[in-house]
Amino acid sequence: MLDARNQNIDTLRTPEWFKTATRWTQLTFVEDDPEKYDPAFWIDVFKRTKSNAVCLSAGGYIAYYPSEVPYHYVSKYLGDKDIFGALVDAARKLDMHVMARVDPHAIHDDAAKAHPEWVMINADGTPRRHWAYPDVWVTNAYGDYNTVFMPEVVKEIVRKYDIDAVFANRWQGHGVDYSEDSARRFKDMSGHALPAKPDAEDPAWQAWVQWRRRVLTDMIAQWDDAVKAIRPHASFIPNMGGASLMEFDLSVIARHCPFLVVDHQGRKGLELGWSAGRNGKRIRATFPDRPVVLITSIGPEEEYRWKDAVTSGEEMQLWINDGTAHGLYAWFTKFNGVVPDKRWVEPVADAFSLQAAVEPVLESMKPTAEIAVIDPSTTLRHWAPEERHSAEKHDLGLYHALVEARLPFELLSDQVLTEESLDRFKLIILANASCLSDAQNAAIRAYVDRGGSVIASYETSLRDEFGTKRPDFGLADVLGARYVSGPRGIVKNTYVALSGDHPINRGFDGAERIMGGTRLIHAEPSADAKTPFLYIPDFPDLPMEEVYPREAPEGAAVIARETGKGGRTVYIPWNIGEIFWEVFAVDHARLIANAVHWALGKTPRVTVNGKGVIDLALRENSEGLALSLFNLTNPMMMKGPIRDNYPLAAQTISVEIPQGKSIAKAWLVVADRAASFSFGNGRAQVEVPGVDRLEVLHLTWK
Repeated sequence: MLDARNQNIDTLRTPEWFKTATRWTQLTFVEDDPEKYDPAFWIDVFKRTKSNAVCLSAGGYIAYYPSEVPYHYVSKYLGDKDIFGALVDAARKLDMHVMARVDPHAIHDDAAKAHPEWVMINADGTPRRHWAYPDVWVTNAYGDYNTVFMPEVVKEIVRKYDIDAVFANRWQGHGVDYSEDSARRFKDMSGHALPAKPDAEDPAWQAWVQWRRRVLTDMIAQWDDAVKAIRPHASFIPNMGGASLMEFDLSVIARHCPFLVVDHQGRKGLELGWSAGRNGKRIRATFPDRPVVLITSIGPEEEYRWKDAVTSGEEMQLWINDGTAHGLYAWFTKFNGVVPDKRWVEPVADAFSLQAAVEPVLESMKPTAEIAVIDPSTTLRHWAPEERHSAEKHDLGLYHALVEARLPFELLSDQVLTEESLDRFKLIILANASCLSDAQNAAIRAYVDRGGSVIASYETSLRDEFGTKRPDFGLADVLGARYVSGPRGIVKNTYVALSGDHPINRGFDGAERIMGGTRLIHAEPSADAKTPFLYIPDFPDLPMEEVYPREAPEGAAVIARETGKGGRTVYIPWNIGEIFWEVFAVDHARLIANAVHWALGKTPRVTVNGKGVIDLALRENSEGLALSLFNLTNPMMMKGPIRDNYPLAAQTISVEIPQGKSIAKAWLVVADRAASFSFGNGRAQVEVPGVDRLEVLHLTWK
């Protein structure tokens, strides 16, 4: 196992410090911690978890050091202490990287009275009290508080302490600010008054999204420049969600953020464990070579915010190590330095040890796949963050269908549809990339001309980048489908009928029809296309005596064609991803898997046979490849917290061997032993005796 100490020496206090900051402890202080918390306990946690980096609360809403910046509130319990500085020194003695956390989203009365312009304004013109603690005020993230006051706080911290970065939490604001300053600046840029509410169809809302994007992007650059002016090796690291990159100018992120932090701390509601790894894929979708850290909470992530509670150990390990499987660096966070419930320590230590065990293999390899799901940033940015989950159902459904089908895949952002990025894949999937610019459509068209394959569904390419509906699909020629009408729905009791003999409609033995979607588009197939499924015209769902079809199947429900350039395309003109995410019908999973296998046009590079649900991740370099197998099989798979781990039985892995190569060694990294293998027909068969939580099969070539 790797040790937290002595492994970071080469990058401590250098511009590449982030490369060895792979296992993070975050301690978020509360105001009375200076009197009550035990620093020795936390130093022991650093060691037990093999953490090589730490993120500590420094200032912003409350300072945990003796700040001299006017109106920077210092904890009333601090006295003559400096608990932030003391832990910085302790971590540095352990050769750990150190990040200072600031939270600028609220201020106290004295600051609000002296600087009312720092306070966010509601739509009715009143200053905004904090929704959870009305004694304080919510700050205006788009004005002087973040561009004048907070840079002074940041500079003070960076000058006084030996740190590598400043990390900002809740820095992006909380909706529209209706202050006179924001209204004036917004109108000067857009000509619009501030939007009354989030509405993807409202030009003022669309303009506000762009204005906010510019303001926050400029802020990243400003804060990072302030940090580097004092410590050239250090960086400003903004906290983000998995989809946050769609909100910023990518060139500024590339220039100022050496690694990216995803704040998606655990499952809530009906959420699958693969969501952890998906966060890494979403960042790689834009920045494939940038390190990504995934924040994990030790408590439940539900709307009721039990922030000082402890969830089950298995649930913590699920989240941390599904991230591990997809190359995310591990990070756990604890709110409150006082620890009345220590049940989280051992599970975090176990998960971090597992991360340390696989790091030496994974860190030298790059993610690879034959299949990419397009992350539709151009579409999703039209939605307010709090409503975006509805738009994402299409993508989540396709994502889960691919996990069930045991097909390794990556995500690719529609913001980077370059020839180089597209040609990494044999097949791209657009679950519902409704909004695509002419340039994005042209990039996909050129990819198909070079032999690439495409699967698309529902409204893909029906709108331009501004959300304006086109008269026809932007990719009509690529998909072999002409738009006629729709979408219409919600439609109940719909079906699609098998039509002819085609690989896409195989495996439904005994069925003449299967469930259809709830939102339907009428599309006319091109002359060279096949229609493996047809719509069954609507018929009633009540009274029960009336529930029977009146007309024969007609109208394309799946359109499939050979491109003549070496690839294949499939267009499904209904909401298959969305409805699969809502219903999880087995027939829809089969239809998606059939479409992917047919469009791929070959046996997948890697196949995995055995019982259970496994999240796969494939990485490679010139010397070999590594297949991560993360076990999702659990009766609580769809809703946490997981109570116990259910190990998987044997899995058989089939791997396509590169031409001119053979296997020198097959090694099970977590089990730390060799795996048996055999050859045949250009492929290797490898037996993995079982998977507890995570296994990594490492094949090296000769």
